[in-house]
Amino acid sequence: MIFWLTALAVWIAAGARVGRVLVRPATTVRVAIVVAVACVAAASTVAIPDVAVSIDRLAPGGVRDGERLSVLLVISMWVGFTTATTVVAAATWPITSRKNLRHSAMIIYALGTAVVLAVLMWSARFGWGAVTFGSVVIAITGLRALDWTPLGRGIAIFVAGTALVAALSAWQLRHEILDDSVTARTQEFAWAWSIASLLISIGAIFILVEIWIRARVLLRRVRVLHRVLTERFPEVTQDDAEHTTTVLRASDQVAQIMDALFLQAGSGAFVDGGSTPIEGPERARSVARWVIDPLQSDPLDTRWISPPGGVSTRRWVGDIAVAYAKESGS
Repeated sequence: MIFWLTALAVWIAAGARVGRVLVRPATTVRVAIVVAVACVAAASTVAIPDVAVSIDRLAPGGVRDGERLSVLLVISMWVGFTTATTVVAAATWPITSRKNLRHSAMIIYALGTAVVLAVLMWSARFGWGAVTFGSVVIAITGLRALDWTPLGRGIAIFVAGTALVAALSAWQLRHEILDDSVTARTQEFAWAWSIASLLISIGAIFILVEIWIRARVLLRRVRVLHRVLTERFPEVTQDDAEHTTTVLRASDQVAQIMDALFLQAGSGAFVDGGSTPIEGPERARSVARWVIDPLQSDPLDTRWISPPGGVSTRRWVGDIAVAYAKESGS
């Protein structure tokens, strides 16, 4: 059951990446990510014992010298993953420009196809060797892109999975070199391969999931503030706002709140040299009190509305929304 659930989880990740390509331009990198995750999903599926037995029945005597067809297909899928991920890694190399990335991708895919043919026609060692070398290159390239951002965290998880693939494939290569009698008949450490597959799939969609979660949290946080300001200034809203994605709706509501705040501040027409905006949480509380009762509170100009230095618009609107909820008791 664990193997089935692992394959299902990886296929869900592959579907998410396909959806990303459908709603965004199908760039070389995005397509390569889809291919990589799909190959991992296919490898996880073929590695399921029941599925492997069914596939092996297509070649009861083995492909050559008793080598199981299912194992050769699994190796081929991991070669496909390594090939596609190498294309993604190549996009970050200094010697690769956006113009020649497509040509580089074609060369990499051609090499990967040649390795797959070598696996199916000659020896599985070609596949494990290519997976080991490619995974090491991918992991080293990924380490250069680590950062404490949604993308950086996703890359870190992806690199961890790829590094595990490198270690496992190196073990498989060593095993087959030292013992010719069991060449390509078994795939050891199936549980470790499942972990690697899950890490890769999670890393591939981590940024999508985190951005979606952040959008949901932001929508919940600004719900009351957005309702109050859009009722006060309905001209800032859009008619089809409910038919957009969660991420876009969050961005739209942030923009609408800022537009409404600027309208309430007179759109910059009433800057009279008043008090200088303060910094820190007190500034958000001042704006919140001004939104609650613009007539009785101290008038604020657009300098107070603009996000403080080093603070993104999303975070600033979220801070105002939190302060508004505390000040109004909502």
